[in-house]
Amino acid sequence: MQKLMKPSILMGVLVLLGGIALIGWKLSSSSPPQEQADVMVIPEFSALAVKGRTAFEANCAQCHGADAIGTSRGPTLVHDIYNPGHHGDNAFYRAAKMGAPQHHWSFGDMPPQPQVSEAEMTGIIRFIRELQVANGIVTRQHQM
Repeated sequence: MQKLMKPSILMGVLVLLGGIALIGWKLSSSSPPQEQADVMVIPEFSALAVKGRTAFEANCAQCHGADAIGTSRGPTLVHDIYNPGHHGDNAFYRAAKMGAPQHHWSFGDMPPQPQVSEAEMTGIIRFIRELQVANGIVTRQHQM
C-alpha cells in the first residue's frame, strides 16, 4: 500500500509551487519592456508622425530609444501597457510637462521635459501611436 503525504507537507509543497509560479509570472510580466520587443515594424508615417519622430529623436530617444524601442534608461513605448486605453494621450502630455513617477518598470522617475512644446508633443504622440498600431498595439480598456 502506498503512503500518502501528510496534509501539512502537501500544503507546503503546493504553496511553494504556487509561489514559484507567481514569481515566474511576475518576472515575465514586469520585465523591462525593451526585452519584449524583438522585431519592430516601422510603418509609413503620416506627415504629423514624421515631425513627431524628429521631435522624439531630439528629446526622448536618449531614454526611450530610437523608434521608442527602449533603453536601459527608459522603457519602450511600443508596449501594450501604453495602449491608449491604459495610457491615453493626456498621460503622455502630463509626463512631458510634469514628469512621471516610476510605476510600471524599474527605470526610476521620468523628469519633466519643459523644452518640448505642446505642438511637438502632439506629433510625438502621433508617432508613438502609429508605431503601436503597426506593431499590433490597439486600444484596450484598462482592467484593474
